[in-house]
This record gives sequence, C-alpha cells and structure tokens, in this order.
Amino acid sequence: MRQNRQIRDVVFVDGIRTPFGRAGEKGIYANTRADDLVVKCIRELMRRNPSLPAERIDEVAIAATTQTGDQGLTIGRTAALLAGLPQSVPGFAIDRMCAGAMTAVTTTASGIGVGAYDVVIAGGVEHMGHHPMGAGSDPNPRFMSERIVDPAALNMGNTAENLHDRFPAITKDRTDAYAVASQNKLAAAYAKDQIQADLVPVATLKPGAGWTLNSVDEPPRPGTTMEDLAALRTPFRAHGRVSAGNAAGLNDGATAALLASSDAAAELGLPVKMRLVSYAFAGVAPEVMGIGPVPATEKALRLAGLTIEDIGLFEINEAFAVQVLSFLDHFGIADTDPRVNRYGGAIAVGHPLASSGVRLMTQLARQFEEDHSVQYGITTMCIGLGMGATVIWENPHFTASTATATTEGSAA
Repeated sequence: MRQNRQIRDVVFVDGIRTPFGRAGEKGIYANTRADDLVVKCIRELMRRNPSLPAERIDEVAIAATTQTGDQGLTIGRTAALLAGLPQSVPGFAIDRMCAGAMTAVTTTASGIGVGAYDVVIAGGVEHMGHHPMGAGSDPNPRFMSERIVDPAALNMGNTAENLHDRFPAITKDRTDAYAVASQNKLAAAYAKDQIQADLVPVATLKPGAGWTLNSVDEPPRPGTTMEDLAALRTPFRAHGRVSAGNAAGLNDGATAALLASSDAAAELGLPVKMRLVSYAFAGVAPEVMGIGPVPATEKALRLAGLTIEDIGLFEINEAFAVQVLSFLDHFGIADTDPRVNRYGGAIAVGHPLASSGVRLMTQLARQFEEDHSVQYGITTMCIGLGMGATVIWENPHFTASTATATTEGSAA
C-alpha cells in the first residue's frame, strides 16, 4: 500500500569553504589535491556541528566540472571516506559546470523534501590549476557542423562579449565600475570579519618554502581603480569590453554545506540559517549564457508565488560583470543597489566553477543573520552552454517589526 507523504521543509544548517586560490603553479594550492580541499570542508562542517552524529548523514553530493584525476572517481563517495565518515554514508559526483554545487544542493534538498534523506552534505570543488576548464573534453563535431550552437558558446569570454553586443547600454566603463565596487565591498567585508568565520584554513606545502597556513582568499585585489582596469587588454576581442579585471579569474577551491529537514534539525539541535523556498533552472542560447539567471529567477519566483520586489538580498555570481548588470537591468535594479552582493563577489573573491554555488549560499546565510529586516534572498548564477540557476531562500530570523522599522527609517 502506497503511503502519502507531504513535502518536508528543507533548511540550510551551515556552509563552509576553503580560501579560494589563484590557479596555476604560483597559486597557493598548486601542490594540494582537489579531494583534500573537499575533505577539509567536510571535516570542518562536522567539527562546527558536534551534535550531529556522523552516521546520521544520508548522502554526500560533491560537484566538479572536470571529473578526472584528483577530482574524479565519484568524489562525493571518496571524499566522504577520506574525511572519516562511516562507510555506511553513500556519496556521488555531479556536474552542471558553474552551478555544480548549487545543483548538489537542490538535488539533495529534493531528496530531503520527499523523505529520502534527513541530513546531507552538498558542495563542490574545482582545481583549475590541475584541471583547466574543458581539459580533456571532446565536444561532438556536430555542434559546429550542424550549427547546433554558435562557435562562441564554447568560450565563456566570447559569450560575455556577445552579451555586451546585445545590451549596448552596458559599457566597459560601467562593468569596470561594477568590478571596482566588488573589490571594495569584499575588502570592507574582510575588515568587518564577515568572511573569515566561514573559511576553513588550509595548510599547504611549497617546495623550498615550507608549510603555510592559508586563512584568507588569494585572488582579491583591494585598491583596484578604474584607471587600473582601463589599462587591461581585452583578450576575447580586439577593442572589446571583457577583461581580467571585470571578470572572475581562474581559481581553485572547495565548498560544502549541511542541509536537513526542519524536523531533523530540531531533533539534532542543529542551527537553521535559511529555509529553502523554491529553485529553478532554465536554458538560454549558449552564445549568451550570461543571461541565464533571468529566466531561472523568473521561474523560481513564479514557483514561490513571489515577485522581485519581495527579494531583500541578492547573491549573484560574478562570472562577468556584464552578466550581473544584464540581470539588474532586466529587473530594474540599480548597479549600486545595497541589496546586491553586499560582501562583493566572484570578480574579487574568485570563481572555482563547481564550488561557487555554496559560497553564494553561505554569504547569504551570514547576511540573513545580520539583517533581520530581510525575509527573502536569492542565490543565482549563469552556467556554461546556456543555462541559469536560481534558489530562493527565506530568512528564519526575519521579524516584521524590524522590516517595518527599516522601511520607515529609509522613508524618513
């Protein structure tokens, strides 16, 4: 006899990440394995949540875009074993390019919702120094011969230039100004200790230099100016608009999050930092993949019965500044709106592809704790080959009186 089950509430318990590094032989993780970065995150989640018995974890889902070498071999399972979780805890690997960790979260959250899981770990890793994006891939020649996709679709920088073509109001000066603001906001967040609490330090060995404990992100360039960015070349197009200064870099890093049903969280004494409201993925033309967050957000809002005006905080992945600005323009949000990327974004902190989705969630959860006037927030990102992903979260700390006071104060 089939049992009728209600969909259960899903909560975000905790999120953690390694400091992000610059990819390449000079980066902090040049001699560190990708799977060891994931292990660091899993162990830190368990240390931070001592009321959670390891045997209560029902699944470990870890994303990687290039699933080979030290980030291959079903990394969700191997990382769980390496982290010391019981052999009874299963795991799997997942790939949706930049939205890998976000998909690990939504996939396992769905399992929680229908009762298949109570507690899960979901995250992602990308070691772009060991595995550059697309390395070892073999795109089917039909993509080009049958014109299934525009050739620009296979180069993310070209897709960003195409987005500039589609939206000429988004000028290079405007994207550079947004990039400078991202650097400044991250520097301010570090100065206020808003980033450090969710970083797990990683010890690395550099031949000839010994061991170093890395406790801060490597990519940020505080003090960046418009003049600095104006001097950078535009490698994807002569006289183009996309540069290394207004785009995310090539980075290494890992993230992991604890999700649970609300009942399991209460039973185990786990904190509730966010509640899942809805999520959506959407496809767009691959050659303008950066516009993907727009239809994904529209769908997620529709599923939640909300409008864009209901959203009090936005964590938008900054793969390229033009991608963020096209999103803001579509929804009528100003470039400098204080609801957007309060701690800065990937242009400053880095974007290790499959890991970034959980970074967005962790930062949103931290902002929810700080700002009880906000009820709903969004984490959203574009995805290679023409997709977008959006997750809407509710703030468990929200109080209507605080929101009213904030609104009245703003009006005054």
